[in-house]
Amino acid sequence: MKDKFKDKVVLITGASSGIGEAAAREFALHGSKVVLGARSEEKLARIVSEIIAEGGQACYIKTDVSVEEDCKRFIEKAISEFGTIDILVNNAGLSMRSLFDDVDLKVIHRLMDVNFWGTVYCTKYALPYLVRNRGSLVGVSSVAGFHGLPGRTGYSASKFAIHGFLETIRIENLKKGLHVMIIAPGFTSSDIRKHALTADGTEQGESPRAEDHMMSPEYVAKSILKGIRKKKRNKLLTWSGKLTALFQRITPTLVDWSYYFEMAREPKSPLK
Repeated sequence: MKDKFKDKVVLITGASSGIGEAAAREFALHGSKVVLGARSEEKLARIVSEIIAEGGQACYIKTDVSVEEDCKRFIEKAISEFGTIDILVNNAGLSMRSLFDDVDLKVIHRLMDVNFWGTVYCTKYALPYLVRNRGSLVGVSSVAGFHGLPGRTGYSASKFAIHGFLETIRIENLKKGLHVMIIAPGFTSSDIRKHALTADGTEQGESPRAEDHMMSPEYVAKSILKGIRKKKRNKLLTWSGKLTALFQRITPTLVDWSYYFEMAREPKSPLK
């Protein structure tokens, strides 16, 4: 698999921690030239310096994916450094935890700006290069993009929107050889739950789940590479996700109740 990714130019958003950082390191390990984007310049600089120290090729640019001009500069950075783009991993994401009855609508706007529009902006400017190279366009999603999750209306809505967007991009480019993959990890040990927004838009600050029992970012990163190598369309990493995708078409009400009870069991769940 190393030959598959050697010298490929790979762009990753949300690359300062979690899945994004792990993916950057994994691609670099396989000989790719990685371009990292995220809001934390200090973290990006540290990761890039470590990749270079280990013999890899990497660069970064501070990027807020909710800002179109930042996304454009992110793509331009890749072109100026490495001349082209082979793979774009839209990983940057934000979560939330609140009932829709209680949530300030600015929270929904924020989720859409980061999760959906961040994917749209980066894809828009990277697409000509991806098509030219018959490359891969990846969206890091969730089971929330296949079935709505209670207490996560903005998160689910943004992931559903990403799915519709990426599926359309895939169809529009069927004759051009573009590979489009949606990957849905399970709950992954990262900072996403700590930064999840509550009803008033403030950060949650702590995870309601036991992080040590979750999927590791490194496992997800390896799965991203495997999915690209095999040109997967949808890659769900948990059996619960696979069963959700199946049973929502057979017994959707059962799936509704299953997720209701699952989310209601969380400490301090907003579900009554």
